[in-house]
Amino acid sequence: MTTGRGLSMRELLARGERSFSFEFFPPKDEAGEEQLWQAITELEPYGPTFVSVTYGAGGSTRDRTVAITERIARETGMLPVAHLTCVGHTVEELHAILDDLYAAGVHHVMALRGDPPGGPGSAWTPTDGGLTHADELVALIRGRADMRIGVAAFPEGHVDAVDLEQDARVLRAKHDAGAEFAVTDMVLRASDYVGLVERAAAAGADLPIIPGIMPILNLRSMERMVEFSRRQLPREVVDRLAPLADDPTALRAEGIAIATELCEALLDAGAPGLHFYTLNRSKATREIFANLRITV
Repeated sequence: MTTGRGLSMRELLARGERSFSFEFFPPKDEAGEEQLWQAITELEPYGPTFVSVTYGAGGSTRDRTVAITERIARETGMLPVAHLTCVGHTVEELHAILDDLYAAGVHHVMALRGDPPGGPGSAWTPTDGGLTHADELVALIRGRADMRIGVAAFPEGHVDAVDLEQDARVLRAKHDAGAEFAVTDMVLRASDYVGLVERAAAAGADLPIIPGIMPILNLRSMERMVEFSRRQLPREVVDRLAPLADDPTALRAEGIAIATELCEALLDAGAPGLHFYTLNRSKATREIFANLRITV
């Protein structure tokens, strides 16, 4: 569904239609930019509820994030959501970035603490004059009448959370600060997502939570990605993919089948929609849509 840009995400999701959204990242060179815009062009006909553009560590892609979201707002009918993190920015700089986004026609922001400057697994160190937690960033953005706010949620708990209950309380704090919706890290099991929704409700975090989907097209690459958040691929998934390790075509097809099954299970469990981590390519996402028989 293509949306009107004047509505909040909560209002859009409250319509009762399932949300389908796509995530892109700022490319590093001209070839990457061409690939990105090809993916955007191929996915626009699916009428996504929104598309999000990530933000590099330490603000390294600030200008490109703003430029991409501005172009999406200007040249497409899609609703752009820009990522913004606490990493490497003072409060003054955060306000300046929000000014840039607003001037570019971008009124929705994903407010994130961000990964530690030293990379996943290193200690978190706040920037002098900056913010320490995502709920502080949400509150800063909420102080402006011109922005709508989304936040991250974690199906198996954030890597730094003491336990799952504390993780749910953090989501509640972001909700209380003004977040209107959440998008999860990539979901590996439907049951993890269901557990997250139940914990959020019990903690009083009354906001729609959209599960994140990333199909497994290369087993080793996905294993490394999952290890960054100190998780493991489900044994049942590895058992299906490991025998195909020497057949990339068959492994890719099985990875798409697994992602399709996961999407079906999530929608059956009541998820308000699906958020696809595209890696700036559209083919796998379009194949999953075809399997789900989602019409455009």
